[in-house]
Amino acid sequence: MDKLNLICVDDQREVLSAVLQDLQPLSQWLNIEDCESAYEVLDLMDELDAEGEMIALVISDHVMPGKTGVELLTDISKDSRFSRTRKVLLTGQATHTDTINAINSAGIDRYFEKPWQASQLVECVRNLVTKYIFDMGLDYSQYHEHLDQSVVFDHLR
Repeated sequence: MDKLNLICVDDQREVLSAVLQDLQPLSQWLNIEDCESAYEVLDLMDELDAEGEMIALVISDHVMPGKTGVELLTDISKDSRFSRTRKVLLTGQATHTDTINAINSAGIDRYFEKPWQASQLVECVRNLVTKYIFDMGLDYSQYHEHLDQSVVFDHLR
């Protein structure tokens, strides 16, 4: 089974480690990458794309030096190579305006405030990656046992 890529970015290593720990149950079918800056994410995405890898989801903090999470997710949404990549903003410091901008310009699929619930984050990732698989027209059968079954059911109806 080919693993799909999930990229998590946060400039605070302890927060990033917590996200990675919460997502660990998904690592048997997702390749989970971590980055500490928006620029590192963009470089990694270029590398993965050049290798023919698919990036199903990016989970980003908002407040980071250099480029915010909203700016990063907006850049990703404007890149035709990643038009179907799902996006999640995970932050404790976004303003109401930041959140609206994330939805409108970055096309985020989900927003979580810190502290998040691990079970909700895992279910969100499972749901969004399932939608990505169907959006990309991939053979879902190799991932079937890991997918959000409600999305699978809706797609097969």
